[in-house]
Amino acid sequence: MKAVCWHGANDVRVDTVPDPKILNPRDAIVKITSTAICGSDLHIYDGYIPTMQKGDILGHEFMGEVVELGSAVKNVNVGDRVVVPFTISCGSCFFCNRDLWSLCDNSNPNAWLVEKQMGHSPAGLFGYSHLFGGYAGGQAEYARVPFADVGLLKIPDGLTDEQVLFLTDIFPTGYMAAENCNIKPGDIVAVWGCGPVGQFAIKSAYMLGAERVIAFDRIPERLQMAKEYGKAEVLNYEEVNIGEALKEMTGGRGPDACIDAVGMEAHGTDFMAFYDQVKQAVRLETDRPTALRQVIVSAAKGGHVSIAGVYGGFLDKIPMGAAMNKGLTFKMGQTNVHRYLRPLLERIQNGEIDPTFIITHTLPLEQAPHGYEIFKHKKDNCIKVVLKP
Repeated sequence: MKAVCWHGANDVRVDTVPDPKILNPRDAIVKITSTAICGSDLHIYDGYIPTMQKGDILGHEFMGEVVELGSAVKNVNVGDRVVVPFTISCGSCFFCNRDLWSLCDNSNPNAWLVEKQMGHSPAGLFGYSHLFGGYAGGQAEYARVPFADVGLLKIPDGLTDEQVLFLTDIFPTGYMAAENCNIKPGDIVAVWGCGPVGQFAIKSAYMLGAERVIAFDRIPERLQMAKEYGKAEVLNYEEVNIGEALKEMTGGRGPDACIDAVGMEAHGTDFMAFYDQVKQAVRLETDRPTALRQVIVSAAKGGHVSIAGVYGGFLDKIPMGAAMNKGLTFKMGQTNVHRYLRPLLERIQNGEIDPTFIITHTLPLEQAPHGYEIFKHKKDNCIKVVLKP
């Protein structure tokens, strides 16, 4: 089959690789009909995620048709259209039983690697390095889905791939980011980053009752999408001082909740952003937390900080004094996708949201390297790329 494979930083290729096979009675093989490039895929593309090996298949946002089932999979049938959560979860461990699906105890066979850095291992992830299981991803013609009896969600007739594809990751991720804000009527929510997750966080904040959403980015087409489709008040952080602007827009109080939808490769214009770039270049810091610093300082006293952007390692100069003395509440984590699949599918079916608004480019799988290039460098007004095998 054809698959998008990693060969090094800024080097992905479409290779011919062996077809996946059933390895466990709980496996399924899915013929992929739509897959997408995610912002967190760029962390791999840029070389910031360790333990990648040449030839690893990328991608964790994918859906398709079931073509083969292990003997233990009874919840779906061959021929069913399904979406596949990017987190791999067993469905029966301590954490899965508490709806903390992204913390599954049984799905990462390389847990010992992560435990050295993090103390405990989260769930395995599709196409996201050997730290998180070494699972082949879904930017391919076929994929093996472990724990298919738990993960696969059958899609009802009448919905296109484009309407439901983002249930695999970015819609639940944006929704959980907003849910973590503990939004109450009248709340003001600020969102750092108007990429795909930020766009869904904006929409979700309004669905959960926010009165106002203020969003920041530096890319004009992202700001326009947040304004037009998300109904957010938007600001270009290269043109204004975010902290001062938020005080002015909130009567001096600050936002009730702040969402970091940027993560480890944040851009910035001040000295601290330059400081991060230097420390990262000499391996004294792994991530650039410019957005996170702004979030902490800008949040209202007693406010909520929700982190949806991916962080991979160690950060420097975090204003914990501000966080502690302002009494902020932090919530974060990889998304518990399984928890949100059916509720968000219902919102799509009810017409509350049409996720297709996020798609700017649809390309054949063979053009994946071009897709990564335009997505990373924001060329051709690119915000979200869907690949068709």
